[in-house]
Amino acid sequence: MQPTQEAARLISFVRQTEDEAILPVTKKGAKMKNETDTPKWESARLIPISGIRNAEEQERRATSALLAVLSAVDEFGLAITKPCGAAKGRLQTYIEVPFELADGRKAHPDGLIQTIRGKRSWTALIEVKTRNNELECEQIEKYLDLAKEQGFDCVITISNQIARIPGEHPVDVDKRKLRKVPLHHLSWSRVLTEAVLQKSHRGVADPDQAWILGELIRYLEHPNAGSVDFRDMGEHWVGVRHAVKNGTLRHSDEKAIEVAGKWEELVSFAALRLGRKLGDDVQEVLTAKERKDISIRIENIVDAMVTRSLMPGTIRIPNTVGDIALRADLRAQQIVASVSIDAPKTGRATTRINWLLRQLKSTPADVRLDSWGMRSRSSMSDLLPNVQNSPSLLIPIDNREIVSFTVSLARPMGLERSVGKRSFIDSVLETLDDFYGDVVQHLREYQPPAPKLRRSEAEEVETMPASSSADDSTEPNENDRGRSLDYKFPN
Repeated sequence: MQPTQEAARLISFVRQTEDEAILPVTKKGAKMKNETDTPKWESARLIPISGIRNAEEQERRATSALLAVLSAVDEFGLAITKPCGAAKGRLQTYIEVPFELADGRKAHPDGLIQTIRGKRSWTALIEVKTRNNELECEQIEKYLDLAKEQGFDCVITISNQIARIPGEHPVDVDKRKLRKVPLHHLSWSRVLTEAVLQKSHRGVADPDQAWILGELIRYLEHPNAGSVDFRDMGEHWVGVRHAVKNGTLRHSDEKAIEVAGKWEELVSFAALRLGRKLGDDVQEVLTAKERKDISIRIENIVDAMVTRSLMPGTIRIPNTVGDIALRADLRAQQIVASVSIDAPKTGRATTRINWLLRQLKSTPADVRLDSWGMRSRSSMSDLLPNVQNSPSLLIPIDNREIVSFTVSLARPMGLERSVGKRSFIDSVLETLDDFYGDVVQHLREYQPPAPKLRRSEAEEVETMPASSSADDSTEPNENDRGRSLDYKFPN
């Protein structure tokens, strides 16, 4: 959608105001010397964040802002709607569209998206929640019934609830209603991540559309927008943590199942957040069975809490040496991030160890290194500074061949359930960021040298200088001594 000339002039003026930081002008026409001469003036914004009085108005503004930008920024609109089944085409968006079902029920979805391409169309109903407001099963099922009656293609929900695994919905609805109409969910964190990836990494062709997308990003990042990140481990976090530490937690404990679900949401959010920073598709790693049934994943987390006193997770970042294993050790009260890397297949043990050390020259001193010998059940382990001073510390006692290394970082675990000072959530996110920035992004897999081409004996003879040939010799002949050589230099 191309902006009108008046809109283009408005956009151009606001962008110029932001870029040049125009200072206020006095009555006499002179610009203020500095910002201290006058109260701070807030720049005009396309999507204002002030004046939001209640949750209903907050949801309405968030819905209107998102849907308007979806229709205005072609690449962003396609990135959001394509995974839900939409084809590339002209995008139209509406808010608070009234409907009446066949049984007389009234329905007012927060929004509606429609793409039209030729004679084909795709339509989705939108339901939005902000802040801590959760999606309601009854309301979603009513919209599924409405979509089926109207022949719409799907229902999309947007809230701060994070799906525990991709493709799963955070609300358990009647599966029979999903036979005809698919149900999709987007967290506000996912929407913000897609917006950042599109603007800063994938790119937006039209500069005005890129600026509009930037205004949506700025709006969603503001606390008043209601699009908050993962912020709470739940009311049972402290009790479950104490039970794990005391060894009294049981597999059948409902509170443990709830905390395990929160941990799974946190790992998913951590991957989403890191992907937003890196501009790449960072994902949580799950087994095929766990992806198919989230209850299996939750059972595995609870089992790890009961038997090993920890909560495990794995994150995959494209083009890195390996997956990052992330775990919360509830007994030791530590957050541990680690990555494994294969050792070179040639060279002595010290050569292989030094190969790893060369990649960790600027790594913090609290990083731990482990070397694993072939068919060994235990590793040789020590802190990085000690290994740098004495690489032999990582040589297996029985001189087994080193086949892999593990690099890990352990940080103190926050104990509070919510974000803030001494927060468990913040300690997990900060450990992951530090480990990737200080360790993982510097590691490279071993690349063996290219094989050298061996020449055949015939080729070697041909390349040898022919010193015995009189015709090819550069030395004068004995019969030519004393004779002048008639040689004409080229013109």
